[in-house]
Amino acid sequence: MNVLITGASSGIGEALALESAKRGDTLFLCARNAKRLDAVAEKCRELGAEAVYSKIVDVSNEVETEIWIRECNLLCPLERVFSNAGVGTGEETNENVRKTFAINVGGALNVVLPVIDIFKARTTGLRQIILTSSIAGYGPLSTCPAYSGSKAALKTWGLSLRGMLKKDGIKVSVICPGFVRSRITDLNTCPMPFFMEADKAARIILKRADEDVGLIAFPWPMRLSTYILSILPYRLNELISSLLPAKISKR
Repeated sequence: MNVLITGASSGIGEALALESAKRGDTLFLCARNAKRLDAVAEKCRELGAEAVYSKIVDVSNEVETEIWIRECNLLCPLERVFSNAGVGTGEETNENVRKTFAINVGGALNVVLPVIDIFKARTTGLRQIILTSSIAGYGPLSTCPAYSGSKAALKTWGLSLRGMLKKDGIKVSVICPGFVRSRITDLNTCPMPFFMEADKAARIILKRADEDVGLIAFPWPMRLSTYILSILPYRLNELISSLLPAKISKR
């Protein structure tokens, strides 16, 4: 399978690359840190990837991202695309909030929109788009407004695309993981219930992607609790949210 993964140098992106390599996939990987990306690419080759192409790409740059994606598709027709690159906000400063939305939402737009055009131009073979949202996208969280808001946008947009693109034979899934080991969670000081290692999360994601599950949300206790929180009357939601511990980053 020909697989493209953004944000592949750490966390879920790295784990997806390594697990895909074990399957013998051809991989197109991008990230912003050359040293970490090169290390992941080398591991993927050692694990049996058919071929590995890696490049430094800033997904918040629309032109740069589209050029890279189209170059990858010319080398090997893309079959599965993970729009995974994302950042945590840290302190909710104006600069950090704008950066969060520019990468988490704008970056996803820059990846997914050209991929849709590429997939619509081809009528055969697997054509699958997978966006990384978060359990935090289930509802308003006063502990991390920008992160929660950006991930909520991805969740709603991705699931809406799934319905719209079904008639074109294009599959779309949205990942909503709980706390998974990554460079983001490494900086958290808040409690992280049901914490999961990235390799386990990647295996869950790939299994459900193979099954064309639309909403890949896990672990189930986190999914259930955040779902309940999201459907409560807002005043009750607000009260419960005010009791949650602050999401403080060690940045």
